[in-house]
Amino acid sequence: MLLNLLLTFTFLMVGVKSDPDSLQDYCVSPPSTHQQIFLNGVLCKDPTQATVSDFKTSALSRPGNTQVKPFMINVTVTTTANLPGINTMGLTMARLDFGASGIVPLHVHPRASEVTVCLDGVLLVGFVDTSGRVFTQELHPGETFVFPKGLIHFLYNIDTVSSALAVSGLSSQNPGTQIVSLSSFISKSPIPKEVLKSAYDINGQDVC
Repeated sequence: MLLNLLLTFTFLMVGVKSDPDSLQDYCVSPPSTHQQIFLNGVLCKDPTQATVSDFKTSALSRPGNTQVKPFMINVTVTTTANLPGINTMGLTMARLDFGASGIVPLHVHPRASEVTVCLDGVLLVGFVDTSGRVFTQELHPGETFVFPKGLIHFLYNIDTVSSALAVSGLSSQNPGTQIVSLSSFISKSPIPKEVLKSAYDINGQDVC
């Protein structure tokens, strides 16, 4: 029985990988429709109908408004809606606009590693590995930092007056994002208060 479990586990681990390789040059997503078939990705349009505009976007060229966003941060990402040619490519780009003291709070991307380049300002970034070690670094313009897949990490604009700007690349078309605090305390189906009180060592008044 144990041998069978070990063999099964080994088979699963060998099969674990990032987004699957494409079987063709590209798979441009078609115009938005009411998709009735749910796939691990997005449908492809006829390759002969692909145009150069499918592979270009200006979505990341426009500054985001940090004043109306929680945490004084605005994140703009490439998707198959604004960059159809990215479909099945296994990557995502993101523009991160930080207001003064803006922060991308502790969060994880369950399906992607992330590499971030600071373009303007000074950012304090870091992640926590599975042994509890914390790796932090100040990023200045032109400097780059990588966040391993699935690990809790953050990005913080240490300037209390000026804004900051960064660009990130992620190794999945759909990296997923879970902000630890929001997932814990304002999930759509509330986590039982007893669990939160015990997990975070807080009293009932601290749990909304």
